[in-house]
Amino acid sequence: MAGLRELPLDEALALGPPWRHACHVLLHAPDPGQLFGRVPLRRAVLMQMRFDGRLGFPGGFVRLQTESLEEGLHRELLEELGEGAATFRVQRADLRHSRAVPGQHIVTHFYVKCLSQEQMTAVERGAPRAKDHGREVLGLVRVPLYTLHDGVGGLPAFLENTFIGTAREQLLETLQDLGLLESGSVFKH
Repeated sequence: MAGLRELPLDEALALGPPWRHACHVLLHAPDPGQLFGRVPLRRAVLMQMRFDGRLGFPGGFVRLQTESLEEGLHRELLEELGEGAATFRVQRADLRHSRAVPGQHIVTHFYVKCLSQEQMTAVERGAPRAKDHGREVLGLVRVPLYTLHDGVGGLPAFLENTFIGTAREQLLETLQDLGLLESGSVFKH
């Protein structure tokens, strides 16, 4: 995204009106399962299909006048993911980066949170009953963290979808940080 620049959190928070702040989170959990009994899944990574047909991460705009970034993110998660979001809290320590989008006067704050398998299951089960399900959020999607023998199926095909803003880049950066991708490759074997 052109003009995007990373900011220290204190600088980002000092940007008042007309700047708006949005918080989103990549949720992931261990997944010991296998696809077809032979392809290790390793981690469950959640994204969501948005109302506009693009993939993104749960979250949204926060009201800094009345809530902290994390309180606003938690409110958004309850609206989008339902009761399963009550099983965990995203903390300041989970913040990966804050970036300004100058032309739009938006500051994005991106978090990464590791959940237990039980918390992930609660999120996935509760999401269809969430307030925003079927409206802002059309459904949750697990990112396929494998490449099939054809070299296309799995993560390479998933990455051909349309993502909102920098969600695709945030996904790839995080997968690399988690040791699931190698620099310069689509997938770590």
